[in-house]
Amino acid sequence: MVLIDQKQKITTREWVEGGERLVFPQGFFWGTATSAYQVEGNNKNSDWYLWERDGNIEDGQLMGTGPDHYRLFKEDLSLAAKLNNNCFRLSLEWSRIEPQDGQFDQKEIEHYRQVLQTAKKLGLQTFVTLHHFTNPLWFYYRGGWLNSEAPSLFHSYIVKVARELGSLVDFWLTINEPIIYAWQSYGVGIWPPGESSLWQTRKVVKHLAEAHDLAYRAIHQLLANQPTVRVGMAQNASSFQLHRTYSLSDQIYIRLMNYYFNHWFYDLTKGTHDFLGLNYYFHTRLQKGHWRQPQFINAASLGREVSDMGWEVYPHGLFEVLQEMSAYHLPIYVTENGIATNDEQQRAMYLIRHVQEIYYALQIGVPVKGFLYWSLLDNWEWDKGYWPHFGLVGYQEKTKKRIIKPAAKIYAQIAQQNALTKKIFQQARGINN
Repeated sequence: MVLIDQKQKITTREWVEGGERLVFPQGFFWGTATSAYQVEGNNKNSDWYLWERDGNIEDGQLMGTGPDHYRLFKEDLSLAAKLNNNCFRLSLEWSRIEPQDGQFDQKEIEHYRQVLQTAKKLGLQTFVTLHHFTNPLWFYYRGGWLNSEAPSLFHSYIVKVARELGSLVDFWLTINEPIIYAWQSYGVGIWPPGESSLWQTRKVVKHLAEAHDLAYRAIHQLLANQPTVRVGMAQNASSFQLHRTYSLSDQIYIRLMNYYFNHWFYDLTKGTHDFLGLNYYFHTRLQKGHWRQPQFINAASLGREVSDMGWEVYPHGLFEVLQEMSAYHLPIYVTENGIATNDEQQRAMYLIRHVQEIYYALQIGVPVKGFLYWSLLDNWEWDKGYWPHFGLVGYQEKTKKRIIKPAAKIYAQIAQQNALTKKIFQQARGINN
């Protein structure tokens, strides 16, 4: 746990009344993020397609075309640039690129080449994720990440992608949220393949770590002639809080939680990170630790602000995890942070308050280099379907017409000015839904 001197905590109200202009370092990255499966639509070659078809999504939803980013990527990237983004995070869909084991689809590789070339022409630095929760069907049928050969199978895909697209990638993210993926898919079983085994979860994490190591070394070796090759991964980092601060057993329990969710994967992959990608969404309040049935506090029951998905809005937790992760002495990029809401004032204030905490982290020397909001577009939110709205940009279901939301314009001003100002805050407060 990170302990903060209360004098360091400056509230939003004090900041506004002081009229301060919180300026970020020159060259700071402001961007948005997406993942291929969540925005492209029409992917029937992934394990998630089977999961949807078998009725595992709320209200029986199926992905369908969704926002149809696969077809409309030029429009979407242009929107990102118009919103003053200077970087963009996307993922490559493994199931499109390698539809059969060892057989690569050159047409799909050319599609992603066009996506990346478009981003570069628009002046966007590219953050490219190689695995964002989805797997090809052939990989799934061979046991997925439980298969001891999984890391080497993933490695073949990495080698192909690095050779074909490496010159267009500025930052490589090998795996998105490996602990979350392993837990959701093999721990609690609400994602494919729907297993529920701590032993399997541990085995999958080990294989993902091995896959990351192989990918890191392959990318550096294959692209050694490029001036800068930066490889990392995106880790979901959570902040934790004790309800019974006097309880030694709870203190031990929450330290273990913090280690396994925030640090375990880094320990398994030491020496293979050029930077840290951090996704921040969660603040966990532990009421009572227990190895079988721990008890957690529902933030809404305390009257705390929550998103439409019931996740507590706790901006200071971002400061906490950034300060904690600075111990790795690596550049840090906030590769995801966002809120599911239909209240644009809430979204705009969420943005401002989290960006504000990054500013405070910078003041104590945390090497934060960029922030990417999740997400550019309303998208497919896994087992929840389409109802959670994270996007700065919405769309009409039938026409796919893009709708720029009020919070997007607030973020565009922050990015343009590279700063938070009193005027921006007041405009956010004045949003009328």
